[in-house]
Amino acid sequence: MLIETKALTAELPALEGMPTAELCELLAGLGFPVDGVDTAHGAPVLEVDITANRGDAQSHRGMARDLAAKLGAGLAPLALRPLAEGEALLPVRLEAGAEAPYYATALLELGAGATPGAVQAFLGALGAGAKGLPAVDASNELLHRYGHPTHAFDADRIRGGLTVRWAREGETLVTLDGVARKLTPRDLLIADEGGPIALAGVMGGDGTKVSAATRRVLLESAFFDARTVRATAHRHGLHTDASHRFGRGADPRMAAVARDLLVQRLEDWAQARLLSAWSAGALPRAAAAVVLPWAMVDRVAGEAVDPMEAAALLQRLGCEVTDGPLGATVLPPSWRSDLGLPEDLAEEVLRLRGYERIPSALPPLESSPQPLAPEYLKRRKLASRLANLGFFQTVTLGFGDPLEDQEGHAMGDRPEARTLRNPLGEDYSLMRGTLLRDLGKVARVNLERGAKEVRLFEIAPVYTAGPEGLRETWTLALVWAGTLGGDDPLTGSRRIGDPEGKSYLLGMLRSLGVGEAELGAFRRWALAGWEGGTKGQAGWQFELPLSALPDAPDRVIPKFVPFSRFPAVERDLSLLVGLDQAYGALEGAMVAALAGTPLQDLRCVDVFRHKSLPQGRQAWLMRLRFQAMDRTLTGEEVDAWVLSSLNAAKCLGADLRG
Repeated sequence: MLIETKALTAELPALEGMPTAELCELLAGLGFPVDGVDTAHGAPVLEVDITANRGDAQSHRGMARDLAAKLGAGLAPLALRPLAEGEALLPVRLEAGAEAPYYATALLELGAGATPGAVQAFLGALGAGAKGLPAVDASNELLHRYGHPTHAFDADRIRGGLTVRWAREGETLVTLDGVARKLTPRDLLIADEGGPIALAGVMGGDGTKVSAATRRVLLESAFFDARTVRATAHRHGLHTDASHRFGRGADPRMAAVARDLLVQRLEDWAQARLLSAWSAGALPRAAAAVVLPWAMVDRVAGEAVDPMEAAALLQRLGCEVTDGPLGATVLPPSWRSDLGLPEDLAEEVLRLRGYERIPSALPPLESSPQPLAPEYLKRRKLASRLANLGFFQTVTLGFGDPLEDQEGHAMGDRPEARTLRNPLGEDYSLMRGTLLRDLGKVARVNLERGAKEVRLFEIAPVYTAGPEGLRETWTLALVWAGTLGGDDPLTGSRRIGDPEGKSYLLGMLRSLGVGEAELGAFRRWALAGWEGGTKGQAGWQFELPLSALPDAPDRVIPKFVPFSRFPAVERDLSLLVGLDQAYGALEGAMVAALAGTPLQDLRCVDVFRHKSLPQGRQAWLMRLRFQAMDRTLTGEEVDAWVLSSLNAAKCLGADLRG
C-alpha cells in the first residue's frame, strides 16, 4: 500500500519533522516493513507491506492510529459535521441478512465546482488519479484517507428503490470496467426495480455511473460481510480498492461516518445541496470480549510484564480493558476484527512494547519428546530390512493420469471418486490407487538405459474409493527385474524373470512375514515386447497393504543354523518339459520324492528354448545339491536320489534330455 507522509502527518501531528528513515524504522518495528520510498509533489511516498489480517491499517488514518499507539500520541480530531437523518426519498430494502446488515445513504443535488488541487495531487501520489468528477474523487479520497469504501450513483438513472439482495440465476451486470458479467445466486448485489446496478462491495455498474452530465447523486456507505465480498471478487476475477478493504474486514462503525464525510466534501467542493440522508438496517453487534490472562503475556514474552503497562498499551489501541484478579477482560475496538483470541492480544502488547525488549534466550525445554507412532516405526523398520536385502527405496508421485489408471492395477471400483477438483493438470488429476504402475515406470526407464538389474520398493499410501468415501491405505510395493551375473566370460548370466528368481524372492517375502495367502499378489512383470524382444528384461512384482504384514521386532537376531563339515555333492538334470509346465508343480514333486534325504537345494539354473528341441518342448537344467551333517556321501546313494527325483519329474510329463 502507498502512504503519503504529508497525509499521514495530517492524521498524526506527532510525526511532524520526523526523518523518513526513522519513520520507516518505526513502521518496520510495528510489523509494516517499507519496501521502497518515492517522492510525489515534493512529499515522500512509502510503499508499505500490510498483512492480510490488518484491514484496519489499509488507510492513512488506520496507519496513523497504530503509530499513535506506539508513540503514545494523539490523533488529529476528525473534521466531521454529523448529519441528522431525515425522510427516505428512495426506499432501501435489505434482503441478505447478516451479509449486508447496514446501508447508509444520502441524496444530493450537485452544483458548480471541481475537485481541489490538493486532493488531485494526493490521489495522483497514490496512483489513483483524479477523474475530474467531485463525487467520484471524494469517494476515492475518503477510501485512501479513512479506509471505508463508498460509492456514488447517478440518482436519475435509478428506477424505483434500492434492494440489497442475492443475484438470481441468469441475471447479468455490465460493471464499470465495461465487462458484461454473468451473475450467480452466490453474488451479493445492489439492485433497483430494473435489475442489478452494482456488485456489493466490489464494483459499481456502468448503467448508473456518475458522469459530467450527472445532476443528482445517491451515495452508498454500507457494511458488507468480508467473506462474501472476497468470494464474489475472486469468482469474477476482480481486485478493486473496495473489495481489497471490505474483504479484509471493514469497520462497521465507520459506515455512517464515511457517508457524512462524503456529503460534507460534496457540499464544500461542488456546492451540493443535501436533499436527505437516511439509513436502513442496524450495525452488527460488537465483538465479544476476550479474557487475557497476564500469565499468558509473561509466557509469550519470556519475562514478567507489568500488567498496568500491558493494559495501558491495549487502551492505546482503542480497547476497553477491565482488570481482574488473574487477567483482564478486553473488548477490542470495532476496527480491529483480527483480535479474537488471548494470543492476539498478547502479541499486540509485545508489538507495541517493542520486540527488541524480548530477552534473546531460548526458552527451557522441559517436556519429554513424544514417542514415535507405531505405524511410522513399522514403515521405517521395513524399509531398513528391504535396504539390507539390496532393494532401493523409491518415491513416486501420488497423482496420475486417469487414462493410465485404466491400464491395470487399479484398486477400487470408482476411480472418479479419486479425481481432484482442482488438479495441477490432467496428467496429475487422479489420486493413485496402486504403487506398481509408477514403480514399474521407474524400473523400465532404468532397464532401457542400460541397468542390468533393478531392485526397487516403495512404501506409500494408495487411495481406494468405496461407499464410505475415500480411504487411505499404506502399501508396500516391490519390483525386481533384469539379469544377474555375466560379468566375466566364465560366469553365465541368469534372468531374474526365470523360476530361480521367483524362488529367491518368495523366500525373501516369507522372511518379511508375508503369509501364503498374501502371496497371491505376487506376479510376473515384463517390459512391453519382452517376450519377443530384449532378452532378460523381466522380473517380478508384489504389492500388499502394510496391515497384512506383522510388526517387525525391535532387533532381528538370526537363529544359528548348524553347518556341515563334510563336502557337498551337486548333480544336474537336463529335463525336457512342456512350454506350459508350471515350475512350482515340478519343483514340489521332485522335492517330495527326496523327503528324508540330505537335500540342501533344488533349483532351475538355465532355461533353453531352440528349434532343435522337439516341438512344444523346452529344456530346464535342474541342479540338485546334497550334503550330510555326519558323513561323506557316496556316489551310489546320490545317484539313487537323483533317479528318484527324475521319476517324479517324469510323472508330470518331463523327460531326460538326450
